[in-house]
Amino acid sequence: MAYLLLFLSISLEVFGSTMLKLSEGFKKIWPTIGVILGYGLAFYFLSITLKSLPLGIVYATWSGVGTILTVGVGVVLFKDKVNRKGFIGIGLLVIGLTLINVSH
Repeated sequence: MAYLLLFLSISLEVFGSTMLKLSEGFKKIWPTIGVILGYGLAFYFLSITLKSLPLGIVYATWSGVGTILTVGVGVVLFKDKVNRKGFIGIGLLVIGLTLINVSH
């Protein structure tokens, strides 16, 4: 259950980050509301996750998976470009996150 809540928290953080881009510096009301709700709920579920999983694993997973998913959103929605070094970095994140999580 803890990992399900962690994934929910990650998803909400990615949603909040996407809304941050769409808010255009908090000039658009609905994306701005999305930022507040996304980040607020992300931290709420993150705090619940921390009751049952170690801080290092939770935060590394939350930030690493969130980064990978945010890059994906950037590529799909905003036509961001990822070069070879970017893909290598994503691969290293995946390897690092796998090692951290199997060590638990």
